[in-house]
Parts: sequence; C-alpha cells; structure tokens
Amino acid sequence: MTARLAEFIAGLPKAELHVHHVGSASPRIVSELAARHPGEVPSDPELLTKFFEFRDFAHFIEVYLAVVNLIRTPEDVRLLTYEVAREMAGQQLRYAELTCTPYTSQLAGIAIEGYTEAIEDARVAAERDFGLVLRWIYDIPGESGIPAADATLDAALNHRVDALVGFGLGGPEIGVPRPQFQPHFDAARAAGLRSVPHAGETTGPETVWHALRLLGAERIGHGTSSAQDPALLAHLAETGIALEVCPSSNIATRAVPTLAEHPIRAFVDAGVVVTVNSDDPPMFGTTLNREYEIAAELLGLDTAGVAALAVAAVDASFAPDEVKTGLRAEIATYAAAQG
Repeated sequence: MTARLAEFIAGLPKAELHVHHVGSASPRIVSELAARHPGEVPSDPELLTKFFEFRDFAHFIEVYLAVVNLIRTPEDVRLLTYEVAREMAGQQLRYAELTCTPYTSQLAGIAIEGYTEAIEDARVAAERDFGLVLRWIYDIPGESGIPAADATLDAALNHRVDALVGFGLGGPEIGVPRPQFQPHFDAARAAGLRSVPHAGETTGPETVWHALRLLGAERIGHGTSSAQDPALLAHLAETGIALEVCPSSNIATRAVPTLAEHPIRAFVDAGVVVTVNSDDPPMFGTTLNREYEIAAELLGLDTAGVAALAVAAVDASFAPDEVKTGLRAEIATYAAAQG
C-alpha cells in the first residue's frame, strides 16, 4: 500500500452498506455513555481503548454486550446515532445504510416510539451538520428466534419511518435456519422494504441459496462461503446481486483464516458485484478506510480501481436517485482531480 493510495482512499467520497449501529460505538462514544451510566464499563478513554483492543471473537461479544447494556434510554440511542454519524463523516462517507436492531433496545425497556424518534432526530441532525445521508435497515437478531422476528417486523411495518429502506437478519448462522423467517421477509418485502439478510458468513453456500430463494435477498451480508459454489457465483454475477464484503470482520470471526485466503478475488474474477464495508469497525479494530486499503491490496487496485469500488457501493445502495447521482459525480470529480 503506497502512501499515495492510502491518502486517495482517505479523501475518497464513499457509501457504506453493511455497518451495525451498536457495533459502530467507538471508545469515545462508549466513554460518553459510560459516564451517563456508571458501573461495569470504565468511562476513562484510556481504559476503554484497552477494553476495546480486539483479542478474539468471544471478546468482541463481551464488548458488544457491554455497549448494549449502556443504551438504556432514547437519549442514549440518539447520542450513539449522532456520534456514529460524526465519525462516519470524518472518513468522507456521504451515505450509509446503518443496520439497527430495535428488538435489543425494546428488551432494554425502550419503547419503539422513543427508539424511532431518537434515530430520526439524529439522522436529520447528521445530514444538516455533517452532510451525511443515513438510511436504516432493521435486522432480526436471529439467535432470539421468532419472537424477535415478530417484534422487528412490527417495528418495521407499524412504526415505519420514511428513512427505513431494508429488512435484514443478523446474529449467528449456525443453529439459526433461514427458512423460519420467510413469512417475515415476505411481509416486509410486500410493504416495499428491501431484503438484505446476512448469509454464508460462517455457514456454507446453502445458507446463501436460502437467503436468495426463500428470503428474496437483493444483497447478501458477507456471503463469504459463496466462493465454494461455482453455480452460486454464476447466479450472483448474472443477477447483479451484490455481496457486502467485510474483510477484517471475516478474519476476526474466523470465517476466513487469513486475509491471503479471503475470497474477494474469487468474487471479482467471477463477475460478482462486491462492496467493501466495515461491519462493527471499532470492535474489530478497523475503519472503512482500512477496509478499502485491504481490498486494494487483495485485488491489486490503483486509484481508478478503488474509485470503481466506491461507485459499486453507490450503485448497490438503496439511496434516493438524486443522492446516487450526486455521489457518483463527486467520486468522479475527486478521482479526476487526484488522478
């Protein structure tokens, strides 16, 4: 990675499609939340930075749950959302689809009305203050089963906000079969929401097929194991269904043993649309800029190739047409000026 390419990536206008709301809480943000709710999590930024130093996937879960425990009121939700947007804008993001899990907040006692009011207030402020357009994807925490799916669908359909564009499915894949959620995805899609489930991250290609055939997936979260099935790769390429690739996350969760073995090259060689994303960035010790650097290294990209990756994310997004048009133009102008 040359310094020039890293500098190009840092200034490149971007969109991000696979990034989690709570999973984006940096030590700085957690420090503010911990000061509001003194207890198990240190509020001292230095101690928090150590707490966040990624050790293994079990540690990620520990940190994630500790942060979840700090989000107890609508005001906490608003703070988290607005401050995540601030940090995104600092990496030159212009548009992001933030995956939210309202069910988790409901379990903590936050009414869905308070939750949606908080994220919407933060969204409007972020666009005004940072020039960042946010849209929401509500995802089912799959490990919590049908009750979580019912509650998430209710939040999506009966407490809908205009900025909600997608319906997803996250959490562990092993032991959480995708077919059980087909009725929920059918209902969400009938209401005009776009289907964006995680699939094939820690399970085989059959999970991706289920996401496509049963859940009507229009993009696939991760899709890492798709590389094992040539017919699946051909189908993804033919239909233009994008994979939301998160390299550092895949290493952290052991979905892929090493970066050198990451299937992103196989995806691109097969003609599959690839977008680059950060997933749970501070918890995996990464940033979206770093994920672009990794992708550039794995794919041997120059500045034009990196700019094309950025455009692929815009094209695969569910952004309003005027946002897509503006962002494509901004990327082209930036690339030409830097070229």
